[in-house]
Amino acid sequence: MDIKKAQFSTSSPTVSKCPNDTKPEYAFIGRSNVGKSSLINMLCNHKGLAKTSATPGKTLLINHFIINNEWYLVDLPGYGYAQRSKTVQQKLRQMIESYILQREQLVNVFVLIDIRHDQQKIDREFIDWLGQSQVPFTIVFTKADKLGLNKAKDNAKKWMEALSDTWEQLPPYIITSSPKATGRDELLNYIEEINKSIAQQEPKK
Repeated sequence: MDIKKAQFSTSSPTVSKCPNDTKPEYAFIGRSNVGKSSLINMLCNHKGLAKTSATPGKTLLINHFIINNEWYLVDLPGYGYAQRSKTVQQKLRQMIESYILQREQLVNVFVLIDIRHDQQKIDREFIDWLGQSQVPFTIVFTKADKLGLNKAKDNAKKWMEALSDTWEQLPPYIITSSPKATGRDELLNYIEEINKSIAQQEPKK
């Protein structure tokens, strides 16, 4: 997929305020400081599209970006930022869960995982919840450049194998690096294939 146009559309405090549009949506989510904004900017080849910050936990709204006037990339708030108040954490959790469970236009969730770390409880709980809720998702390992590709592949394999204690069929995964654009084509082609299958299912006008 060639991204010719990527621009910010809108920020929404609740799922009911999201765009009134039927285009497919792909949501990106992960723990705070996982490199989500850098990944979005790399995918769209647009350095300032998603705001990157040295302070984790900055995304507090559902942010829609329209891509090629064909589909939406949705930047969701990060989870697990301990320095937020309990009230804010609960509010964000409700916002995230209601968007994921209620938004009919959502076709896939990309869950970002820092490839340098062993499986964290908060990531595992979120992934298990997506599976139990029957939400289509893909794991995106970030920051592969911090390890080197061989070590990154080993870590990804180990991380995925740890899911097999309860998962009969493991979800798909993609290894990425924002500075090196590793995984960019794979991820965009993955989205393109889903878009094609959706278009084929739509009734002919």
